[in-house]
Amino acid sequence: MAHAPQIKIPATYMRGGTSKGVFFKLDDLPESARVPGPARDALLLRVIGSPDPYGKQIDGMGAATSSTSKTVIIGKSSRPEHDVDYLFGQVSIDQAFVDWSGNCGNLSAAVGPFAITNGLVDPARVPRDGIAVVRIWQANIQKTIIAHVPITDGAVQETGDFELDGVTFPAAELQLEFLNPAEEGDGGSMFPTGNLVDDLQVPGVGTFKATMINSGIPTIFLNAEDLGYTGTELQDDINGDAAALARFETIRAHGALRMGLIKTLEEAAARQHTPKVAFVAGPKAYTASSGKQIGAGDIDVLVRALSMGKLHHAMMGTASVAIATAAAVPGTLVNLAAGGGQRDQVNFGHPSGTLRVGAQAQLIDGEWTVTKAIMSRSARVLMEGRVHVPRSGF
Repeated sequence: MAHAPQIKIPATYMRGGTSKGVFFKLDDLPESARVPGPARDALLLRVIGSPDPYGKQIDGMGAATSSTSKTVIIGKSSRPEHDVDYLFGQVSIDQAFVDWSGNCGNLSAAVGPFAITNGLVDPARVPRDGIAVVRIWQANIQKTIIAHVPITDGAVQETGDFELDGVTFPAAELQLEFLNPAEEGDGGSMFPTGNLVDDLQVPGVGTFKATMINSGIPTIFLNAEDLGYTGTELQDDINGDAAALARFETIRAHGALRMGLIKTLEEAAARQHTPKVAFVAGPKAYTASSGKQIGAGDIDVLVRALSMGKLHHAMMGTASVAIATAAAVPGTLVNLAAGGGQRDQVNFGHPSGTLRVGAQAQLIDGEWTVTKAIMSRSARVLMEGRVHVPRSGF
């Protein structure tokens, strides 16, 4: 029986922040995959190597973690005052679906460099030396991101001495601004329940104090102590405990229902990317996964977060926006764990080290709003060329 040869699609494998993924120009995709639908999902699943019952993604570009099972599609933007449209697909490792419900804040750092290198930004907007400002429309969540990309000799500068905990080697610093990152319009709210803190009832598990926020990405914040944790946990402390992971998934499903993200608990299984679940605690000394010693005085608050059913090795960029926003609003669990009061930035401890993020929040007509969240990241091209894919379903 004859088999069709693989197709070859131009692609770039990039690290952005503490994640990495396969980047495509929209126009380089097969015609059937240039629009949303089963053909696009089938292509991206096969590129990454999913669904894989072995959980390893050996036959694809994925690396068997939520941080590395990612895809990005970028095209020129038709929107005024924007350079490119950025669409993010979180590919399930062991199931046949791509979650389009949220952004990846870490890979957002790679969008500007990719867009410049691939000719998607007007050359007149790219200086010979200095900083190029790339205006990004985040299509998943309908928000604007501004990337400040360092340029040297007319090309993206990737090397530098900026160190990001969770990334082994230093690189050039790249600043991201997430504009108006909170949910708004159509009855939406940054705090979808209308409260800074709720009692979240989870049948069979318990009732927990929870801050449920939609800024950067929908996130459910809990107190570490209420869950029996200290806030200093590393991946092995959580990810090897099947009962704990099941409990977190149950909490996540009930939180999603309470936030109005789903209509039935069953829908949570097909929406793995959002919302996130995180737990917080006051500052304590701990040893990061790299062996780095983090002192209690080095941080304002401890945060641990789960992504795609597992404790994240560092911190998702979008969850960092949620952390910055919640920390800026007096009375949230994040703010209280950080010591309370007004603040426009917070330095939090995560499993790989620390990260400083900022947010500008204000109370207007009784509603909290955030105008901007800011963080520094880095990005680098790991490989570019063509990804080979057996044609099936697209």
